[in-house]
Amino acid sequence: MNVYIPLLTLAGLGMLFALFSVSVTSLTGPKRYNRAKVDAYECGIEPTPQAVGGGRFPVKYYLTAMMFIIFDLEIVFLYPWAVASDQLGLFGLAAIMLFLFNLTVPFVYEWRRGGLEWD
Repeated sequence: MNVYIPLLTLAGLGMLFALFSVSVTSLTGPKRYNRAKVDAYECGIEPTPQAVGGGRFPVKYYLTAMMFIIFDLEIVFLYPWAVASDQLGLFGLAAIMLFLFNLTVPFVYEWRRGGLEWD
């Protein structure tokens, strides 16, 4: 049990600090609320209930996000494989080839939908 005492002490101090911070700010903070403070702030522009143009976003936003996820996953999994590729042998090579094949499916989808064409 002596091994866990520093960990429990640190967790307790963290919880005390969080509770203290929340309670002090609620006690000392201003209590004057008005409509301007409650409304969402959109860079000084009057907030609108819907997006301009009926609320529809072009599919390019989603394709760009998907492209980021594809390449992010690729880097996250390829870097450790590259570091330990000599220890993994043929099984590691087959596994990474299967992984890269699975990544080409969304990449081809993105390409066909026009996500790589920037206007």
